[in-house]
Parts: sequence; structure tokens; C-alpha cells
Amino acid sequence: MKTIESNNPRRGGFKMVSRDWMPVLFCGLSIPISLFMWLGNVAFSKFWTNEYNESHVIAPTRWFFSTLAPLTLMTVALHRRSVSRSGAALGLVVAFTLSVASHPFFASLVVFFFSSSRATKFRGHLKRKFEHDFKEGEGQRNWVQVLCNGGMATQLAILYLIDCGSGERSIDFAKEYRSSWLGIAVMSAFACCNGDTWSSELGSVLSPRDPISIISWRRVPRGTNGGISFIGVLVSLLGGLIVGLGYFVTVRYTVEAKMLLVSPPQWPIIMYGGIAGLFGSLLDSVLGGLLQYSGINEQGKIVDAPGKGVRHVSGLRILDNHSVNLISSIVTGVTMPMLALKFWPVR
Repeated sequence: MKTIESNNPRRGGFKMVSRDWMPVLFCGLSIPISLFMWLGNVAFSKFWTNEYNESHVIAPTRWFFSTLAPLTLMTVALHRRSVSRSGAALGLVVAFTLSVASHPFFASLVVFFFSSSRATKFRGHLKRKFEHDFKEGEGQRNWVQVLCNGGMATQLAILYLIDCGSGERSIDFAKEYRSSWLGIAVMSAFACCNGDTWSSELGSVLSPRDPISIISWRRVPRGTNGGISFIGVLVSLLGGLIVGLGYFVTVRYTVEAKMLLVSPPQWPIIMYGGIAGLFGSLLDSVLGGLLQYSGINEQGKIVDAPGKGVRHVSGLRILDNHSVNLISSIVTGVTMPMLALKFWPVR
């Protein structure tokens, strides 16, 4: 165990506990924090009703899990340098909200976060050759990136809490329309972000040739906004599928068995995750190719702003990458439930 020895003689050489004890500290803090929130929930439960017009008190075990799990997640993320401190702070709020609302929501976040972080760091030595702002070994997300990738899903989770209460429900548009609509929307928002991340981060280094602009259909340098490749499109589908799979598995193990027996098949959620990943990635490419500036500097690296020695490649300087991600997740989160409503199987 790592320790930090104090040089202050008044402390008598006492060894201060290092960050190795942080998980234990968080675990200890989770108990009083979750107990406090449970007591508040009990006190105000008579003013909070779900879609069945019943007061809803969230179990203390759920408060505990929804406190401990996000704290653990952000601790691991900080240790791996996947998020900055600001990103971890906002990430705690996002993860807590999703977990209290529904565990499949939280599972979608976990799958997106870890898989996209790995994709961002994949073959970093190649990305630094064509990305001007790439930092070797770092895939840190700040609070702006957390907001743009998780903001839509968090708002939907809050609506779920207000309208449907806290708890896991199967996708069944005939019997539980609102919870099903919101569930598909949350999953699709994360699938969109994951598909886009996989497409840009993996497609750019796995494709043997330079991408093709989705706007002009001409080849453009690697890293250009709006550039697509066959491998990039394929991995965007896979990125969405894995988020859908995470949601499906969590539904199977958290929703009551008697509810699943009378519900339609849940496996289509995996397919809709793949469609959301593919659709979100293509939408992101269209927006990026039209409204996001891409230029190439004298070193042959892609930049997102004009400057001395920069040659324009595509797009206008209207939106940045964060704005494009946010718009794509919003559109995908609203579109996919409407598609699922039309084609979801009926039992």
C-alpha cells in the first residue's frame, strides 16, 4: 500500500493515508449519504406520485447502490485518467440520476463509458500523426464532454423518475407506453454516442485507406469531420449493439420474472441499440461535414479552426465537436422510440 510520509515534526512522522484508501472512504461515505437521501424521500413521498398515482418510496438499498456505484465508477475513471476532475464531478450527478431511475440506464452509461474510453486510447501513436490536439495516453473527458454525451439521457431519466417512478420495467408499449418510450430513448442516446466514438476513434486507425466525405463523396484526410469508411460504419453499428446488449442483460436480471413473462420479447433492444449507433454516427458525420470546420496545417494534421498555413478541407465554423455530439444524441434519443413504437413485437 502506498503512503505519504509527513515531514512535519509535530505529526511525529505519522504516515498519511494515500489515495489507495479512497475506495474505502467512498464506501464509508455512501452509507450516511444514502441514508440521508432515503429519509428525505420518505418525508416527501406523499408529494411524489408515479404514473399509477401511487406514492413511491425508494428502498434504502437502492439509495445505497446508487451512491456507491457512481462513486466507484468515477474513482476508477480518475485512476485511469479517463475523466478530468470536472468531468468526474458532473459524471457523479449523471450516474447517480440514471441509477436511481433505472439500473438498465446506469448499465448503458457504464458500457458506453468504458468501451468508448478504450476506443479513444486505441492506437494513440497513430492518431497523434493526424490529430492536432491529440494527447498521448490521455482520453480525459471534461465536464463539457460529459454534459454533451450524457445530458440528454440524464434529462430523460429525470422525466422517467417524475412520470414513472424509480424501478426497472420491461419494454412494453401496449401496457407501459411512457416507461418504454423513455427507456428506448435513454439507451439510444448512449448508443448514438458510443457508435460515433467507435466510428471516429477506431475507424480512423483501422481503415486501410483515407475516408470519404459523406457530403462531397471525395476522399479526405484521416480525422476530417464528416469522413466515413466501411470499417467506421461497421464499428458504429457494433458500438451501438454493445450498449443495447448491456441494457438487455440488465433488464433480464433486474425486472421481475412475472413481468417478463407477460411482456413482449426484449431482445429487439439489442437491435435498436445497433440502429441507434449507426444512425447517430451517420448523423454526426453529416452535421460535422456541413457545420464543423476541418482544415489541415503545415504539419499535415487536422485542425478545427482556420489559421496561418491552414488549408480548408471541409465544413463551416458554426458548431464544434461537443455541439455536434449533443445534437446527434438528442435527435437519436427522440427518433428511436418512435421507430420502436411502430415495429416492436406484440406478445
